[in-house]
Amino acid sequence: MAVHSTVAAVTKRVVTRSKPSRNAYLSRLHKAQHQGAQRAALSCTNLAHGFAAFEPGDKLKLRALRVPSVAIVSAYNDMLSAHQPFATFPAVIREAVRNAGGVAQFAGGVPAMCDGITQGQPGMELSLFSRDTIAMATAVALSHNMFDAAVYLGVCDKIVPGLLIGALHFGHLPAVFIPAGPMQSGLSNPEKSRIRQLYAQGKIDREDLLEAESQSYHAAGTCTFYGTANSNQLLMEVMGLHLPGAAFIHPDTQMRDALTAAASRRAVEISALSAMPIPVGQVVDEQSIVNAIVALLATGGSTNHTIHLVAIAKAAGIVIDWDDFDALSTVVPLLARIYPNGDADINAFHAAGGCGFVLRELLDAGLLHDEVTTVMGQGLHAHCAEPMLADDGTLHWRDAALHSASLDILRTVAAPFSVDGGLRLLHGNLGRAVIKVSAVALQHQTVCAPALVFFSQEAFMQAFHDGLLQRDFVAVLMFQGPRANGMPELHAMTPALGSLQDAGFQVALVTDGRMSGASGKVPAAIHVSPEVLDGGPLSRVRDGDMIRLDAVIGLLQAEVNATEWDARLPVSADLFENGVSMGRELFALFRANVCNAEQGATSFALPPLPTQPEPALNLPHADAEPFSDEDTATGE
Repeated sequence: MAVHSTVAAVTKRVVTRSKPSRNAYLSRLHKAQHQGAQRAALSCTNLAHGFAAFEPGDKLKLRALRVPSVAIVSAYNDMLSAHQPFATFPAVIREAVRNAGGVAQFAGGVPAMCDGITQGQPGMELSLFSRDTIAMATAVALSHNMFDAAVYLGVCDKIVPGLLIGALHFGHLPAVFIPAGPMQSGLSNPEKSRIRQLYAQGKIDREDLLEAESQSYHAAGTCTFYGTANSNQLLMEVMGLHLPGAAFIHPDTQMRDALTAAASRRAVEISALSAMPIPVGQVVDEQSIVNAIVALLATGGSTNHTIHLVAIAKAAGIVIDWDDFDALSTVVPLLARIYPNGDADINAFHAAGGCGFVLRELLDAGLLHDEVTTVMGQGLHAHCAEPMLADDGTLHWRDAALHSASLDILRTVAAPFSVDGGLRLLHGNLGRAVIKVSAVALQHQTVCAPALVFFSQEAFMQAFHDGLLQRDFVAVLMFQGPRANGMPELHAMTPALGSLQDAGFQVALVTDGRMSGASGKVPAAIHVSPEVLDGGPLSRVRDGDMIRLDAVIGLLQAEVNATEWDARLPVSADLFENGVSMGRELFALFRANVCNAEQGATSFALPPLPTQPEPALNLPHADAEPFSDEDTATGE
């Protein structure tokens, strides 16, 4: 199937826009490669430090410089349900790598925080910047230059993007991402949403709410709604960084352990010392980034990836923007209904056909690039598969399901839920913003109502509890951008806005903050750029201004006389409290240097281009010396 004309055009635009920075990136990758083992570049003192604590057999292998050393970089902690299963993974990885002829070393841990725990708390203001912190921690883990490949253990919101950004700065190393899988299904999503709204209305008490939440989030594994964490996992599949079908297998199962072991062996097979090295900087290219955007749109994934994918691409020398998302959204149909865009959870999506079904549908329609490099060393078609265990425990793959097991959850390109991807670009005199409408009823996709200006979620909720919001309005929530307070997610408002909409009021949210993958039925223009603290025009809005949010035509406008609008001075606010307590002082450097949301809200700029750009070099390095079974048998 030929690639769809719009997909091809967007890809061409990205390639052209990115050419100088991508060529410079590939040149740096080539320079970082070392013929033979990476650790051969170390002095004897360096190397002795690097294997001092290893058991004798592995120490001999590392000393001989002829077998691959695989780094383990993990986001394990036992407070986050999604990451607790990673406690047992290093032992599985070490054994599998050893059996494949290599040595695995736990290179380093990275921080992992949960937005579900910090939601509405001061700690949430560290969340976005934790992504860049994770990228730097990944770089520290790999900085010892001991490694010929790496496996990355991470699942949740900022963690996978941070790991991948860090990995791409060591893009000469092959990389395999290993997920932990979702928890079993608990309380149904419609019931959870209903109880949250009852609590917001004061009709049930905290104990009732806590009981419902405990039934929803009840075991090890990823939360089962289709937020940023599960969007991460789907994107790792479509970018070819997972083994096929690995994303949504439950933790603590035989299949999960088999996939972890297989991923570890694969890291050895594609390492820099193998006959077919596959550096991660080659896997993540312009086509794979476009594929990721398409898959995100086709499944109604997290709006956080309008930020994270931009930052990931930048780390690989690739430049994308919201116009690319918007153009693709016009031709990519919505194939999945997963909460909050439907009632089903991620387990039901997986059972209905899951990633393999979606990828095959999109490939067959020409909406994905097949001719990409993946960790399997084949085109993307190799990922249209699901893993199976034979009676003897042997892992193998079969073709993904030909038919959806539930048309309420998963559909074909020929008969989708919607003809477009449900993510829209808004622009007007308030700036540029994104809105996710896949869960917003058509009658609510256009709102024109007076503005009510707030500077915090707390101020909004106080007005709600005081009964001041029983009316049509657009909540304009300012000073929530990355420079102002780290761009926290704003879900504390969601049940209140939902209940007001259910009561018949015309309501919407406009903010320079985030709502993420849990954006739901209330129209929300988010990530408004430039942000208020960076001189964004949202700062000119006053209570009572008529705000028009029209997701159908892509308009975000304050209907104020142009002369009056231009004469207005931006509002100001005392933001001192945003920078103190709960560790926020430590992140002042990020707030001072962060770019706007459309540029990835990252503190890292594209690396400077050389004064005389070098031509791009093909990867992998053809003269790398492969290892053999004989080498591993003798430890030499």
